[in-house]
Amino acid sequence: MLVLGIESSCDDTAAALVEDGRKVLSSVVSSQEAIHARYGGVVPELASRAHIEAIVPVVEGALSSAGVSLDDIDGVAVTQGPGLVGSILIGLSFAKSLSYVRGLPLTGVNHIEAHAHAAFLMDKGEDKEPPAFPFVALIVSGGHTTLLLFEDFTRYRILGQTLDDSAGEALDKVAKLLGLGYPGGVAIDALSREGSRDAITFPRPLLGKGNLDFSFSGLKTAMLTYVKGLKALPVDGLLADLSASFQESVVDVLVTKALWAVEATGARNLVVAGGVASNSRFRESLQAIALEKGLKLFIPPPGFCTDNAAMVASLGYRQLGAGKLAGLDLNAKPTWEGF
Repeated sequence: MLVLGIESSCDDTAAALVEDGRKVLSSVVSSQEAIHARYGGVVPELASRAHIEAIVPVVEGALSSAGVSLDDIDGVAVTQGPGLVGSILIGLSFAKSLSYVRGLPLTGVNHIEAHAHAAFLMDKGEDKEPPAFPFVALIVSGGHTTLLLFEDFTRYRILGQTLDDSAGEALDKVAKLLGLGYPGGVAIDALSREGSRDAITFPRPLLGKGNLDFSFSGLKTAMLTYVKGLKALPVDGLLADLSASFQESVVDVLVTKALWAVEATGARNLVVAGGVASNSRFRESLQAIALEKGLKLFIPPPGFCTDNAAMVASLGYRQLGAGKLAGLDLNAKPTWEGF
């Protein structure tokens, strides 16, 4: 079954063709990074306008790259939420129109749930082992930090989630505070390689044993307080040390709670996805703990960690196969119950 996935939940317009939920025939992403960089964050109205301009060429590019036509598609999957309502509606409207005109079955997917399905994706000619159920999934992105226990492809329960700022949001805001530019998480990751992770001691929020929720607003405030106590904005070595020390606190919290979730559920498979899963120090720490504890760790390649439509198509394949179809009344869910 060949599924066209469409993703437009925030500031990336994406389309992908995925066969049988795993084999990626094409994945095209149009980034708006240059548009939002001058503002230090995503401007919703500008994001919506850019999606309108990009959606048709992105879908056409995905079809061309896969070497298929609309006649070859068996179903359409589109992000329904959560995310920016204006952005979601662009992809949703396009997907519904295509479904109606071509008579294709349609399904709307949860963007956060879809991130976990990135672990099942394979490039052309690739053959790799998928995660076994049950598995714990840690989804870490700009808007969400969520721990899930997947019992099946479309059956899961929430173990914990962020109570305020997500990990990605904290990294971006601290990068802006330090004058590192946008996207902040990438800048902090790069600069941290030149600094000491032990130079400054930042708090590890909510590290009470058994608590699987997250909170990063206090950690962000700790950085603000530290910088305000300086006589001038940090530069050179101090800037690198601040970046490395702050990043280490975030990574420590994420890895510790992922391990607690695995221990609490008895699962031996751990999936980590979302934009922050591209962070080099985070990946290094996860690999070390997985080796130490004998866990099977699944982290998608960076291109499938950040927002993409292949993960949407993968989850959509499972939903279409289970008969979870949507009609033309399918609407955006900028906030999704439970998330």
